[in-house]
Amino acid sequence: EVQLVESGGGLVQPGGSLRLSCAASGFPFSFSRFDMMWHRQAPGKERELVARIPSVSNMTYYHYSVKGRFTISRDNNKQVVYLQMNDLKPEDTAVYFCEAFGGGLGTMLNYWGQGTQVTVPS
Repeated sequence: EVQLVESGGGLVQPGGSLRLSCAASGFPFSFSRFDMMWHRQAPGKERELVARIPSVSNMTYYHYSVKGRFTISRDNNKQVVYLQMNDLKPEDTAVYFCEAFGGGLGTMLNYWGQGTQVTVPS
């Protein structure tokens, strides 16, 4: 069974830090073949892409609102992707979702986690 399990969310004061983790398991292809993304969805808003780390290269992407504060990284041996979030702001409050996109042998697969809540009070 394919699983993406996020953890590390919680309540943090403005200016604080959190590190989210997304652990993958059961992938039919190597974890290293998947681009990994973090998205977030705040109440009443659309889901938005926060950060992306590709399967190859180090060309990470960040939403303009988190550049310089968030860092995405991955450990292919552990099959985990991280999102280090520093200097958190109330507008970062959202449910954060992990996504995997990739595959092999002409097959592209897309998986999502269940999300983890991050709350930064104003």
